[in-house]
Amino acid sequence: MASLTTDDAGTSDGRAGGAPGSADRTAELVALAEELLTRRHGATVRLADAVDLGGSERSLVVRVRVAENPFSLPHTLVVKHYLDEPGGHSAVRFSYEAASCQLLTAMPSEERASPMLVAQDPTQRLLVLEDLGRCATLADRLDERDPKAAERALLGWARALGRMQASTAGREDDFGALLRRFGERTWRDPLADDARAALAEVPDQLAQLLRVEAAPAAVAEARGAARLLGGSGFRAFSPAEIRPDNCLVTGSGSRFLDFEWACFRDVALTGASLRLPLPSGGPAHAQPPGMAEAMVAAWQAELTPVWPDLADPDLLRERLLQAEVLWVWLATRALLPGVVGAEESARRPHVVVADPGPDAPAVLSALWRRLGVDAERAGRVATAELAAATVGALGRHGGDVALPPFPAFA
Repeated sequence: MASLTTDDAGTSDGRAGGAPGSADRTAELVALAEELLTRRHGATVRLADAVDLGGSERSLVVRVRVAENPFSLPHTLVVKHYLDEPGGHSAVRFSYEAASCQLLTAMPSEERASPMLVAQDPTQRLLVLEDLGRCATLADRLDERDPKAAERALLGWARALGRMQASTAGREDDFGALLRRFGERTWRDPLADDARAALAEVPDQLAQLLRVEAAPAAVAEARGAARLLGGSGFRAFSPAEIRPDNCLVTGSGSRFLDFEWACFRDVALTGASLRLPLPSGGPAHAQPPGMAEAMVAAWQAELTPVWPDLADPDLLRERLLQAEVLWVWLATRALLPGVVGAEESARRPHVVVADPGPDAPAVLSALWRRLGVDAERAGRVATAELAAATVGALGRHGGDVALPPFPAFA
């Protein structure tokens, strides 16, 4: 599979992209969507009033009104176009998202966690999706000044993640078949590829960039977490990095957007990410005390009917800690060179870790600090000691600045 890089898309905020030539790109996108829908239905479909929803430098996303509709198409639709990029990576990203949307669209409506897929064109790398409306995102709720509404949104989001994973248990072969239909003869989890690279490279990174020596026991504990990357008995669909700005808060519950790195993985990788600072397209924030534990409990409650073993607190705690180690090492491999100002040649390509920009030192320090607390509680002394040493060293690079709370909880 081709090398992949992080997509910084923000596809649901309604802000115009403003990129040079964006009007021409939007007109081209509308024409492509009209052609696709007309070909699909055998009669002319006209679209109008395109509104740029943001997208990124690698994709364009617009909302359109269906102006001429000989069939029962919705009044509005959302169209996403993957733009050309070096190395043909857009085709791979399209394949993963299209397969994900098809998988979730096939679910019963009450279990569907995404917009419904209306049409797709692999040649043009075009998706036509159900428009879920001008809903607030979870990020919007966290930026508002209503802590109760933000808490409800976070817990609803966690439950929806668990429900999506419970409903996709046992569907991995279906996902693989869909990917093959889009030309991916074999598929690998891009998160797992990056995680294995992190397990190999992070000890040297820590030594060279921070002067922190990872004890052999700490390295062994981290590499033991690699068992989550294989064929465990707890695999389900995951959107990879979960971002509040990629979750719409609708009247029917949380709905997820952007599945470019989606795959089937051990569910612990999703649960552990709820315990860590949430990735964001804007400034980074800390969760309020106790919220991470409440979200994990809400997520777990949806999974235990499918995997009763996950009701065992000791089993769940061990798997979540292993997944947390993988996330922290992933983030370290991706962010540490930039935090210490290393040359570009020392930086590594990565997929699922968003760049928090100037907040990177504080985010990386918060990740290691949380890992240290959880490792100490679990009796993983070597990991706890490595976390403490790393947090101390990051303090010399701006990591001693605490993340502020989300505005809703300030």
